Parts: sequence; C-alpha cells; structure tokens
Amino acid sequence: MKRIAIFTALLMLCPLLHAFPVHAQEDAAAVLLIEARTGSVLSEEHADEVLPVGSLAKLMTAYLAAQAMERGDFTKETLLTAGDAVSGIKGAVIWLEKGDSITVDELLMGLLAGNANDAAAVLAVKISGSVPAFVNDMNAAAFDLGMRSTHFTSPQGYDDEMAYSTARDMGKLACAVLKYDSLTHYLTTWRTFIRGETVEIVNENTLTRTLEGCRGLKAGHSDEAGHCLIAACERNGMLCVAVVLGCSDKNERFSIAKRLLSQGYGNYRITTPALSEEFLLPLKIRGGTESAVLLRLSEIPELTVPAAALETKTVLVLPEYVQAPVTAGQNVGAVYFYHGETLLCEVQLTTEQAVPEITFPYAMKKVLRFLFT
Repeated sequence: MKRIAIFTALLMLCPLLHAFPVHAQEDAAAVLLIEARTGSVLSEEHADEVLPVGSLAKLMTAYLAAQAMERGDFTKETLLTAGDAVSGIKGAVIWLEKGDSITVDELLMGLLAGNANDAAAVLAVKISGSVPAFVNDMNAAAFDLGMRSTHFTSPQGYDDEMAYSTARDMGKLACAVLKYDSLTHYLTTWRTFIRGETVEIVNENTLTRTLEGCRGLKAGHSDEAGHCLIAACERNGMLCVAVVLGCSDKNERFSIAKRLLSQGYGNYRITTPALSEEFLLPLKIRGGTESAVLLRLSEIPELTVPAAALETKTVLVLPEYVQAPVTAGQNVGAVYFYHGETLLCEVQLTTEQAVPEITFPYAMKKVLRFLFT
C-alpha cells in the first residue's frame, strides 16, 4: 500500500500566469526552443517533422572532433595533411588541395565559422580513417544522443534524400555541442582570416555580431533544406537554443530565432524546487533488525518553469513499510514535482543504511539480553 503526501512549495508571490505561446512565422517549416542546461523544451512547432537540414550536419562533425580532442587523439595545434578526400570538393571551401598542411584550429574555424566542406573532409579522415567510416560514427553518435529521427550521409551535410533530421533532434545535438568549451571560439566568431591571412572567413550566422549573449552555433542553406539556423544565447542564468528549419527567406530565420529567444527569456526562469527534510519521516521496516530506516532524497535538478509561476506541487509517494532485508541506497519511493498538471521531474527516495532481516539467533540474543540485563 502506498502512502501519498501532497505539498505545495511557494516559488513567487505573484499571480499565477500562463506562459505565452511562441509562434513561428509561416516561413519556417519547424521551430524549437530549448533550455540547454535543463533540457526543457519551451516552445515547438512541427519539431518532429523529418526535414533536410543541410550543412547543419557539420555540428555533428564538430562534436566528434571535440570528443577526439578530449580523448587526446589530437590538439588544436596538431598539423594535418589534406588527402584525396578534398579532391573535387565544391561549395564553401578554404581552398585545400591534396598535400596541403593545416592545423586543427584552422580546420575547426573553417568548418564552423566558414562552413568549409574541405575542412569537414580532412577532419573526418583524421578522426575515423575515412569519410564512410566517419559517417558511420556520425550516425552512431546521433543514436547515443537520442536523435532517433536523424540520418547523416556526409560530414559536410550535402543535400541527399537519405540525409534528414528534425528540429528536436538538432536541438539535442546543439545542447551536446555547447558542453564543449573547446568549440566556443569557433561557434561565436563572425569574421577572421586563416591560412596565413590568405583566406577570409565570414560567418553566415550574423547573430554572432548582433545578439547580446550569443553563444553561436550554425546557420546554413541549401536547395533542399532552405535557410536554417541553430542559435544559442546565454542570459539571466539560462542557456537557450532556438532551432529554425526550412525558411525560404535568409533573413526571416534570424528574426524567428531572436523572437523565440526573447520570449523564452521573458516567460521562463530556472529554479530548484525544495522539499523540507521534516517531511522525510523514517520508513517502517517489517522483519528487520531495526524498526525503521532513514530516507535520503536524490539530488533535485534545476528546472525551467514559467516566470510567473506561483507554486509547484510536490507529491511524495512511499509505501507504508518495506520488508527486510533492506540494502543501503535501495529505491523505496519517489518525489514528483508538478507545475499545474505538468510533471517537472521525478526524484528518487533511497534508504540511508542497510537493515538486515531478523534471524532466530538474533532474536534469541535480543530476548536473553532483555531478560538478564
């Protein structure tokens, strides 16, 4: 039998208001607004529609490069030599030819700020040994990130009917990329020069020079994908990511992203719900060497909630008792935090110590001690 207690935790002394919905213009095929640190989706339209995403695939190439640097496979200063993979590459390039030497630092700048297809090819071969092997690694990484509606066919993000993703999946990728500080410089650079000042890089993501708190990410366009953008911004303790896919107008994607971010910061905030330990009474034990056991609440995560929220509802679910034996750290219940009817998070309740099952020798010892002391 479960014991259920419901508590109300005050968050703000102001009237309860509903967060305003964020609507995209008809020009966008899909949009998503997510708070990166908590993973909370704040707004979405057609976020699960499978769409071409074009050169936004380069974020996965950068993600795998960041992982390789973290493993120590190479550093930003490592000098790489372009091979056959750069031959015949078209589109945006940094003019690499077979046999050219270039640092990883310049390749990443070319990849993320310059959208360079040849830079993607050189990094792919270095990381996985060949472009086909790298594509396999891209899709494996996508699966690990929970991107179940995504398939990559090239490190560059060429138009291909077999290459696709969704706004929700690309939001997951963006959140993963933002965890790597090693990529921040490239994601946020608007204009620079590489290769001995001979190649100018100008970022298609103009928000890198116009948006306060911009954390960059990527803009791209192609015939199949249209004009796309993933933009991140950090303000008021929140790191928000706006995904805008399938615009027909190159400027509208920036307008939509700025509107999403602005309304996100205006309508939401981050908080950590609280549960007083006075509600965590010891849990009864049957058939154990102790009659009760103390409880421990797992760490409560930060949550993104409507800025005007007055209160959260806390639901504590525990059994009337548990049967011995009990192990330390055993899950025995949970605390559920709600905003209205929306479940914000579930936090496990565990036992602080072990309680062995009572045995006949143990019982006799207790009886004798009671009789002769």
